[in-house]
Amino acid sequence: MKILMVNKFLYPNGGSETYIFKLGEELLKRGHEVQYFGMEHAGRVVGNHAQRYTADMDFHTGKLQKIFYPFKIIYSFEAKRKMEEVLKDMDPDVVHLNNINFQLTPSVIYAVRSYEKERGRKIKLVYTAHDYQWVCPNHMMRIPATGKICFACRNGHFIECAKNRCIHNSRVKSLLGTVEAEFYRIRRTYALMDVIICPSMFMKKQLDTDPVLADRTVYLQNFITAGKQRPAAGPGDYVLYFGRYSEEKGIGTLLAACKGLPDIPFVFAGSGPLEEQVNQVKNVQNKGFVTGKNLHMLIAGARFSVYPSEWYENCPFSVMESQMHGTPVLVSDLGGAPELVEAGRTGEIFRGGDEEELSGHIKELWEDPERCRKYRENCKNINFDTVGEYCDKIVRKVYP
Repeated sequence: MKILMVNKFLYPNGGSETYIFKLGEELLKRGHEVQYFGMEHAGRVVGNHAQRYTADMDFHTGKLQKIFYPFKIIYSFEAKRKMEEVLKDMDPDVVHLNNINFQLTPSVIYAVRSYEKERGRKIKLVYTAHDYQWVCPNHMMRIPATGKICFACRNGHFIECAKNRCIHNSRVKSLLGTVEAEFYRIRRTYALMDVIICPSMFMKKQLDTDPVLADRTVYLQNFITAGKQRPAAGPGDYVLYFGRYSEEKGIGTLLAACKGLPDIPFVFAGSGPLEEQVNQVKNVQNKGFVTGKNLHMLIAGARFSVYPSEWYENCPFSVMESQMHGTPVLVSDLGGAPELVEAGRTGEIFRGGDEEELSGHIKELWEDPERCRKYRENCKNINFDTVGEYCDKIVRKVYP
């Protein structure tokens, strides 16, 4: 079977890229042909035989004054044209879309359906919802100016995005996001999908508020390959946070908790806009951006990790990675993240954004190494679907 993976970034950038690379690797192992379509970039690590990619676009640069930029992020003729070239060269059986909005745009959906008519045969269109873009133009269901959770756009009318400046706190960008969402709602573009994969039940619940999407959603949890787990004996000598240093990740709340617990050593691994604040806390050691074996060792060596996110995470790999290395997780109760933790067995759950409750959990866990040891033992029995198991589900139940 020939499968075309579509994602705006074709280099390691976040969870959706981890997902498509691992899924593609496993499909290749099983004898399928896999190619990729997205933006060109100096760091691109996968591609397609036709060597067709869209020009690199950075929605964070603020260069919206360029005449054609606003139109490109709503409907990209370039993406549609180059996608059609890849389709003609590859002639796939399945097109698996991931993050496409703004940089690629849903124009690629129309490219698939147009090519399908030209070829006279069915092409299966699959989409994995890595965020809430199709029911919330800023994809996070969170107002950046206030940090408040927001469900206003779930009714299918997106004007609140413009009113609240929900995209990068910019009036212009938020208006464009509103226009984009309304445009595809009116056109019923997402009704052209065959299957929408939701990696968390929380994600499925949000997408199911739109009748067009609800008819197509399936729950299929993210996967992670089993890592080499740390021996159960001997608690670690630090508490670990690894991920982005940003407000929505709960870094501000976590740093406040760290300051209030000066006798507990913390290790942070990552980068982001709040890095200066991280460096100012005396009992926090900032390792910076860490990957590969070094990150695995940090995770495995921690007494427990903390995932204090203050937005509705979908199915975060960080929570899964921690437990797969035998390290329990203290996680906030927002979104799909708490679905990954069995409270009182493999970790604990606290109320997102509550500094006092977060501090209390950290203190109790640190002072009770026996509890952490039991949690680590229980983590050894966790079976988040491996890549192979996940792909089996897709091949059997989703792909033709």
